[in-house]
Amino acid sequence: MKHTGILTLTGLLALALPTLSAETKQLPAPDIKGGIPLMQAIDQRHSERSYDPERRIDDQTLSEILWVAWGMNSGGKRTIATARNLQNMGLYLLTPEGTWRYEAATNTLVKVNDKNLIPLTARQSFVNDAPVHLLFTAKDDTWGRCHVGSAYQNVYLYATSKGLATVVRGLIDTDALTRELAGELKDGEVVIIHQTVGWPIDDED
Repeated sequence: MKHTGILTLTGLLALALPTLSAETKQLPAPDIKGGIPLMQAIDQRHSERSYDPERRIDDQTLSEILWVAWGMNSGGKRTIATARNLQNMGLYLLTPEGTWRYEAATNTLVKVNDKNLIPLTARQSFVNDAPVHLLFTAKDDTWGRCHVGSAYQNVYLYATSKGLATVVRGLIDTDALTRELAGELKDGEVVIIHQTVGWPIDDED
């Protein structure tokens, strides 16, 4: 039998697939046994706009921030409820090296571009000191916005329990951010709000 030297379509696709795979980062499993009592976290919850620019967030803490916002719990449910179980929102991590999408099912970050989109959120100078930048997206309707609110409230409660500083922010260029993520967002999905997280500046007094 002669070999024609012609690759089948399946073979071509198999060769091409490795070059199409997105860069992914596996996150450590969240520690669900720590923290302060819930009622104390609710009582102490507050916004902070000052961050220690020299202190970074480790992968364990980052994993837990993302998990409380939009992860999957041990029962296979989301860490927040969504009306009619729509789950119609997304969570992205902005870094100077690019934008990452959080995948709850695998507890991974998937890189979607190499763009630094943080400047589009930095209408207030303190933003540049924060090590973690969360970007929430959803269908532009009432329910989607409600779901995003549940997610960032969870981040607030976790930050309070962990001793982190955080603030949710509407002073961002939502239109420009939505355009930059146009190839990534689902039909009708838009950028809703931004949240910074970091370590507070120690009080030296």
